[in-house]
Amino acid sequence: MTPSPTACDTPGPGGAPVPDVDVVCLGESMVTFLPRRPGRLADVPCFDRAIGGAESNVACTLARTGHTARWISRVGADGFGDHLLAAIADCGVDVSHVRRDPRRPTGIYFRTAGDRATDAHEVAYYRAGSAASAMSAATVDPAAAGSGRVLHLSGITAALSADCLGLMRALTARRPGRPLVSFDVNHRPGLWRDPADARVLLDLARGADLVFVGEDEAADAWGLTGGPDAVRAALPEPATLVVKRGAAGAVAYDRHGGRHAEPAPRVDMVAAVGAGDAFAAGYLSAALRDLPVPARLRYGHLWAAAVLTVPGDLAEPPARGHADRLAALDDAAWGTLHLGPGWTNDTTVGERAVEEVRTP
Repeated sequence: MTPSPTACDTPGPGGAPVPDVDVVCLGESMVTFLPRRPGRLADVPCFDRAIGGAESNVACTLARTGHTARWISRVGADGFGDHLLAAIADCGVDVSHVRRDPRRPTGIYFRTAGDRATDAHEVAYYRAGSAASAMSAATVDPAAAGSGRVLHLSGITAALSADCLGLMRALTARRPGRPLVSFDVNHRPGLWRDPADARVLLDLARGADLVFVGEDEAADAWGLTGGPDAVRAALPEPATLVVKRGAAGAVAYDRHGGRHAEPAPRVDMVAAVGAGDAFAAGYLSAALRDLPVPARLRYGHLWAAAVLTVPGDLAEPPARGHADRLAALDDAAWGTLHLGPGWTNDTTVGERAVEEVRTP
């Protein structure tokens, strides 16, 4: 396929100001409590504190990878808000546009150690009426939202409140001079009172320039069961559409009708939470460097593998040189790549993949 134009070029003329960061990520982050042992929430006595939020996860991962990232949100004027701001800033993210809300709390949630896809998985959210749910087109500075080469959003924000949905509609409205809008559908059935309401995510995706969606999400939220090509048929508007297929890999479509599929490496999974956010960060990192589409997908897979092999929502991504070597493997060696816990610090994994191909 012919590689698409740089995914992070600002679309069209319009006199937009020069971006001062690579990526702006807007959305809610919460304090996460992770169990110290498997079991039901009712049975787990101790939890470790962490942070969780689709957009802040992307911002933190990009900042750790050497990009400049800004997070925009609202948190409570409470200790949990203090913790979020400190933890995200420690990753190198600019948090100067996060607002403190004296009347609304910072959201928190608890989850079990099991995989989200199993019936045993439990998540208990305490986010109703949170500070982030008060975000709106009137409370978010449009200049700050447009201050990056890329504005990254997710469908989670649209489900938080009517004001948040209005904000998302404003940010995904096509207009001259806006930054490239990246949208991760991130369908969370539990956030929508009526499952039919999630179809609004399709409208928001149509306004974005780059869309990430899971094949399973497209089926659950929109009833699209015909595979990646059916998703593209329903979403022809975005210049770039990436359909994630879990262990089967991912497919990218460009504005010229190009289609590229890239398999995922084999991963010894510890926990699945946060993998989608990491995939988006890996893809954006490669796009910001103007790498070709196959490399962007491989970076997405590698960053997802970094999170899949740790218990939390965030993981230290591999060093850029290490990731570059793995992404540059030929198809045969990439197909034998096997990543387990600790692989991000093991620079021999690529050499072993090449050796496995060479050995009859």
